[in-house]
Amino acid sequence: MPLPRRAATVRARRGQIHRVTAMPPPPPQQAPEPAGLQLLLQPEVVAPNHPPPAPPAAPAPPQGEARYRRPLVRLQAVPNEDHVPDNYGDGPDELGITPAVYQALERHLPPDLAGAPAEVKRYFMRSVLRNYVPSPSQRIRTQNQREYRERILSAYQIFFFLLDIFKPLHPELYTNDPSTFILPAFLQAINGNTEESITSIMMEPAPGVFAFPMLKPSFCQMLMSEVNNFLRWAQSANQRIMRPTSLDRHGRGAALSDFGLQEMLDNLMNDFISPMSTVLFPEVGGNTLDSHHTFVLEYGEADGARGFHVDDSEVTLNICLGKHFTGADMYFRGIRCGNHVNSGTHDEEYFVHPNVPGQVLLHHGSHRHGVFSVTSGRRVNMVMWCKSSVFREMKKFMTDFSGFCRECQFQRTARQARISISGQESEDETP
Repeated sequence: MPLPRRAATVRARRGQIHRVTAMPPPPPQQAPEPAGLQLLLQPEVVAPNHPPPAPPAAPAPPQGEARYRRPLVRLQAVPNEDHVPDNYGDGPDELGITPAVYQALERHLPPDLAGAPAEVKRYFMRSVLRNYVPSPSQRIRTQNQREYRERILSAYQIFFFLLDIFKPLHPELYTNDPSTFILPAFLQAINGNTEESITSIMMEPAPGVFAFPMLKPSFCQMLMSEVNNFLRWAQSANQRIMRPTSLDRHGRGAALSDFGLQEMLDNLMNDFISPMSTVLFPEVGGNTLDSHHTFVLEYGEADGARGFHVDDSEVTLNICLGKHFTGADMYFRGIRCGNHVNSGTHDEEYFVHPNVPGQVLLHHGSHRHGVFSVTSGRRVNMVMWCKSSVFREMKKFMTDFSGFCRECQFQRTARQARISISGQESEDETP
């Protein structure tokens, strides 16, 4: 029997006719009964005459690596020097972690984990060290930079060999002993190794900026001529030289580690910059400096100003090498953490300091600054960005940088004032 007309419809699709039959609506579903009511409606079950079942047995203790996967396992701050670590092979693993690192970290393991099998300890230590191992992209970038420097340095040395010159222009720069370039007064102050002896040779033209003589004029002249020699070689040999920083798109410059000065600069940082930074900049890891990026930049009238910026460093050493120029004064606008780098400048934070040939400036890398344009001549500066991997790791867990950031100091003072006011109000309301 055919359905009523209103129960069927016809739909046209791509030239064909399909009949769609409307199904009658389903019967309304009854609401589910509450769980308590369902239990009441169930028939009573008479228990047989036997003892109740025993409670379930406790789960077996975990074995193997799972036994040591505890959420609050912490490394010991003081190593156990009596513990003899296991052997973790002869070379680094796929993350680049050497056996010596595993053995050193094993002495910091808690006692219940120190006696575990070697693979279990390695598993746990890898989970800790993974946070400090560079990512694959960082390792590739580091490897590319290493290969670039080896290629440039090798080609630079071959160039001297072909010219029957078996040493660079100034071989004394490559002796790896920077003390031969240091002024006697500065050397005596550093050897004194006290805060009084270090600060006695410095002046502080503005808070956090220290100026002092450090290097002999002969060193400044030799370094400028060596850099010019390297840049002329690169141009004649058609060698592409990487720019020292991404900020400097004008002017001439080179990273000093590209042509063999890395070890000499390492000694300069470790023997001279670190002792000063330990005294002057302890709040940014001045006593844990472990790497640097050092370069020379030359600017002229046509190169414009060096814009307002902060350095990729904890401590910056800036040396004006020469030449004859006017203008190019440096200006500073206050120390800021990464959260407040674009905040405003207070009147007392703004000051200008001239670039004086032979003079050294030492300041926070996070001290916002820039350089005005050269009005005549050529300005050449050597800049050393000193870095602390320990402080950079600590920064990931810090939220208050009032030790050096002016804005954080203001916010902290405001919080303390609010707490003091609320506490006073509570005392006034007490009967």
